[in-house]
Amino acid sequence: MKICWFNEHRLGVVADGRVVDVTDALKALPAPSYPRTTGDLVVANLPQLRAEIERLQPTAASHPVDSVRFLSPVAQPGKIIGVPVNYQAHVEEANRDVAIFTNRYTGGVKEQGLFLKANSSLIGCSDAVKITMPERLTHHEIELAAIIGKKVSNVSKEEALSCIAGYAIALDMTVRGPEDRSLRKSLDTYSVLGPWLVTADEIADPQKLDLHLTVNGETRQITNSSQMIMYIAEQIEWASSFYTLYPGDVIMTGTCEGVGPVVPGDVMHATIESVGDMRVRVEAAGA
Repeated sequence: MKICWFNEHRLGVVADGRVVDVTDALKALPAPSYPRTTGDLVVANLPQLRAEIERLQPTAASHPVDSVRFLSPVAQPGKIIGVPVNYQAHVEEANRDVAIFTNRYTGGVKEQGLFLKANSSLIGCSDAVKITMPERLTHHEIELAAIIGKKVSNVSKEEALSCIAGYAIALDMTVRGPEDRSLRKSLDTYSVLGPWLVTADEIADPQKLDLHLTVNGETRQITNSSQMIMYIAEQIEWASSFYTLYPGDVIMTGTCEGVGPVVPGDVMHATIESVGDMRVRVEAAGA
């Protein structure tokens, strides 16, 4: 199932080139309380919600996919987690160009550690990435995003994939400079997630997916998730040994070689096999 948020925070399911409005399924969710349980309410209740979506889907109104505005498929993630230098060719790319990538970080994934991106940086693919620091380089990074489906702590890698609700395409946008990653990757609009959440049952093996990103039609990044240094199950095991993961937490699982600059006017086209594709505009701040 492909689940999305669209237009004015309507809940949708994508099928046969159309977005079916199943917002009424939200009535099946438990009433929120204050203080609410940490985690995204829809993702946390996805198993129960699916039954109601399937009941509504045959008679609900629908719209062509290209006529709606896609929001982030996760409305309220508890945290956005980044995995650095997780493709060997990207490690080599960074080592070749220290002037751009800086030598602030050395060592492999385990030595550098995970990083967090501010939730305020999250947008859907119909919004534009806004360049607020034109005097500095902004780079694109295509990544497979894994969305956690239940509360877990100290989970083993053997059980880790069963904790995933679904997958999406992520663009981990980055402004280059000497500061810590978490700061440079947390600018407003610098975390793009979309176009929808594909439930985990539709992805036979998340470590065998092709990724492809173009800018203005020119290929910049192309790889397969099998090339990750640390596989997704290990990422979840490692992350959950430091902090509890909650439903809706997003793990951006790392990028490959070919990262490069974008400027206002550019259009990025990101595709991940079995997940989907999305076009994201780049604009100047204030445009």
